[in-house]
Amino acid sequence: MEKMRKKKEEEEAMWAEYIEQRKIQKQKEEEELKKLKERQVKRKERRKEEEKKLLALKKQQEAQRIKEMEEKKSKEAEAKKKRLEEAEKKRQAMQAALQKNKLPENVTPNFVITKRNEDGSPSFDKLPTSLYMKAEMAKTKEQLQEDKKIALGVRVKPLNIEGLNPQELKSKAQELWEAIVRLESEKYDLEERRKRQEYDLKELSERQRQINRSKALKKGLDPDALSGKHPPMINVASKYERRLDRRNFTDKKSLFEGGYISHLEAHFESEWENKTKSFKDRGPSKLIKWDPNAARNKEKQEITESIEEEDDLGENPYLTDPDNKQETDEVAEEEEREEEEEEGEEE
Repeated sequence: MEKMRKKKEEEEAMWAEYIEQRKIQKQKEEEELKKLKERQVKRKERRKEEEKKLLALKKQQEAQRIKEMEEKKSKEAEAKKKRLEEAEKKRQAMQAALQKNKLPENVTPNFVITKRNEDGSPSFDKLPTSLYMKAEMAKTKEQLQEDKKIALGVRVKPLNIEGLNPQELKSKAQELWEAIVRLESEKYDLEERRKRQEYDLKELSERQRQINRSKALKKGLDPDALSGKHPPMINVASKYERRLDRRNFTDKKSLFEGGYISHLEAHFESEWENKTKSFKDRGPSKLIKWDPNAARNKEKQEITESIEEEDDLGENPYLTDPDNKQETDEVAEEEEREEEEEEGEEE
């Protein structure tokens, strides 16, 4: 009982010590967990601040980019407006000079001088017609509307009718009426010019078609061969022939196939057929039947048997050479004697 009591006291003391250590360890873990939570909260706050700064920076960059784009667009619009104004002024000056000198409108130079700006780019008013037309065709609907507004802003000047007396208003209305009449007459002239150009183009295309037709007939081709989208087919023929080769590709595809080899194969095949036919026409051969009981055949058979026996004797060395046979007998006796001695030793 004393031993059990001591053992129980020791176990209780051990458990009390273990519980105390566990409490200390748990307290340490709680302190570490608290520290980790505080660090996590601090990190979250720091991340939020960094995100706010990053968002503010992005907004600032986006605002700067939008501002730069707007400035760039405004600069391009101003430069474009300036170019169009200069082109309109030059057009008006040209029309005024034409009306003053009464020159026909269709007088145009037959050459193009392309001048360049200071930065090396081609000048707007001196661009070649093809490049200018390509640039005009590539414009979108919005760009055309913008060009139209700029051109109208240059051409249509604002009316300054404030503070004018009736006589001045009448003169202003007369000027506007004359401008309308002039513009309508220019519109009619341009429409007629377009119709005339379309007629000229149709006539030139028809003339070109007739020229191509006559060329094709002279060369011996189909009349519409040179007027199509693709060039005519090449005629493969010798220059010494009197007429052209009008065969198509499918007809001439197998023209040079075969040659001497195919000719030889055909010749060998015909010879083989002739020989087989002659062999079949000849019929079976008439051979003499074999009779083993005949006296002549018996003599031949005996001669062949005697020859075979002689050959067998010649191949056996013991029958032809007796000394060789004696040597082999001695060797055999020695081998038997050695075997008997080995058996006696083993016993």
